Amino acid sequence: MPASFKPDIRIQREDFDVNAEIARLSKGRADIGAVVTFSGLCRDEAGALSALELEHYPGMAEAEITRIATEAIERWPLLGLTAIHRFGKIAPGENIVLVAAASAHRQAAFEAANFLMDYLKSRAPFWKKEHRVDGSTGGWVDAKETDDQAAARWKSRQT
Repeated sequence: MPASFKPDIRIQREDFDVNAEIARLSKGRADIGAVVTFSGLCRDEAGALSALELEHYPGMAEAEITRIATEAIERWPLLGLTAIHRFGKIAPGENIVLVAAASAHRQAAFEAANFLMDYLKSRAPFWKKEHRVDGSTGGWVDAKETDDQAAARWKSRQT
């Protein structure tokens, strides 16, 4: 049976409140038994990083995340799905990304959240530039092979 909801996908400069997003996703929903969240924060890279600057391709980023989220909805019996990704300069300790997956049971919510994050890390069109504490600007951060490997494991897995 196809899901009767659309994922809530937001690309925004503003910060978000993880607890408020969980409440928004589950408010008035007695059918939800599990909400699994992942929130990614900016690291300071052992004190060397003053900010991480994230850029995206407007329109393309939303479309790609929606495509990935729709695939998650098709693979698992979800009752709600939220993905928020920030752009702009983000200081260490601040939120970068949130994925929240809601389902009647925990396993589907865990797997869907993990799936969505693996694809966000490897396929969503975002670019990261480091700003260092010493005032220099680092280069653009390269994608990691481990992120590609994590996403590739879902190609052979079925729900």
